Amino acid sequence: MEPMQFNFCRHLVVAILATGFVGLELNTMPAQAQISPYCQQTPEAIAQKDRLRQATLKGDKNAQKNYMAMLRKHAEGLRKCRQNTWTQDQAIWIRLYPCDARPGTLDAVFDQIVNRGYNQIYVETFYNGRVLLPATDNPTPWPSVMAGSGRETIDLLAQAIQKGRQRGLKVYAWLFSMNFGANYVRRPDRQQTIARNGLGQTSLNANTIAGLSVDLGLGNPDEAFIDPYSPQARQDYGQMVRAVARRKPDGILFDYIRYPRSFGAASVASKVQDLWIYGDSSWKTLLQRALNYKGMDLINRYLSKGYISGDDLREVNALYPKEKDPSWQGLNGDRVKSSLPLTKRLPALQSELWNLAVAHAYQGVIDFLLAAAAITQEQRIPAGAVFFPEGNATVGKTGFDSRMQPWDRFPSSLEWHPMAYATCGDTSCIVSQVQRVLSWAAPRTLVKPVLAGIWQESVSNRPPLEVQMEAIRRVAPNLKSISHFAYSWQEPASDRERKFCRP
Repeated sequence: MEPMQFNFCRHLVVAILATGFVGLELNTMPAQAQISPYCQQTPEAIAQKDRLRQATLKGDKNAQKNYMAMLRKHAEGLRKCRQNTWTQDQAIWIRLYPCDARPGTLDAVFDQIVNRGYNQIYVETFYNGRVLLPATDNPTPWPSVMAGSGRETIDLLAQAIQKGRQRGLKVYAWLFSMNFGANYVRRPDRQQTIARNGLGQTSLNANTIAGLSVDLGLGNPDEAFIDPYSPQARQDYGQMVRAVARRKPDGILFDYIRYPRSFGAASVASKVQDLWIYGDSSWKTLLQRALNYKGMDLINRYLSKGYISGDDLREVNALYPKEKDPSWQGLNGDRVKSSLPLTKRLPALQSELWNLAVAHAYQGVIDFLLAAAAITQEQRIPAGAVFFPEGNATVGKTGFDSRMQPWDRFPSSLEWHPMAYATCGDTSCIVSQVQRVLSWAAPRTLVKPVLAGIWQESVSNRPPLEVQMEAIRRVAPNLKSISHFAYSWQEPASDRERKFCRP
């Protein structure tokens, strides 16, 4: 077998930050006529638009004409208001349901979003192993959100894009990425795509922490992470991204650009078995980073046992007597010369193999993101990455956050959406997260923080949303965009009704 060479970066960056996530509540805010900082509609305008929408549903042609005119008026007013407001773009994250295909339901939801001063919507399009495509036009291996609803032919994503633009809203498609969903990896023809660690575990049976679900504090049994080096996984994901891109959203956001997060001590990857690089494709790719057979053999032994010994070195030398020292991408050859005593050479080789394994885990995340983003950028659709500011953290001298999320190496051509969810009772830790991301971002990188909280009320040890925003504005007045998760937490009653409506 001929070892393959890669242009491989082994630089590892230190960044230690914190976590959390919630949503928004604006209906308790004083009603104002599109006045900064929130650009909200007046109660009178909201009531009038609601009456016109309901009359339109009953077939009143005159009401329909007036309703459309009011949508255009509010869209223009929102545009002008946000141009003179910090921030110029304010987005909200939302999950749609088959019930939203009922006549007038999506209109009511999007009207409310405009009423609250938002001018962007991030629509959850791929999550929990399901995709928001029509069941009758779904070329992906994932089931449609619309399957079994009696509305299988309806393209809810396309409707959302159309109705959003009708109201002056930009509509992004928001996709889970390396989290493909349990139903995918349990398929007999896809089980080889799942990510594995050196303990023989997958995210289905490891002691992992679920990502934040739309219901605050609940776990997510549908999570399942794939090996980012799997050609099958990349092919399937690319097919899905292309199907979404054909709907021409205003942007596509990639979430879960990481590995699973574990509990307690396992939340720190400190040995090679902790890394999610033991899938078939990842293991094979790591072996191909060797530059000679000695290097390849040592990498394989290191993965298999978690260490190498003096006996391993002697056996490898005997197997490949014509080769010089073992070699692989990123290796500091001066540390491992055969002329060095074994007591120095062996620890150096162990250290170099650990650096290689960590960099390989990071590179899988980056390569998966770049492959997905390239599809959207080919269509001239903006792409963005959603990440935890502390997901790339180092812990101690040799440990790493188990999520292995190297956002500091994400390209500046992508939008950066850091989830600033730290909890410390005030805004200091939240502001620190945003500042840390801004300090790493290259010039002209679009950094769009995601905030957790509700308006005018502290929740989960976080200050009110407006307090958080004001604190960020003071330290980062040049930020142009911010977002709030999620519509379901602003409107829980509406969300339940839309989720469980009767046909």
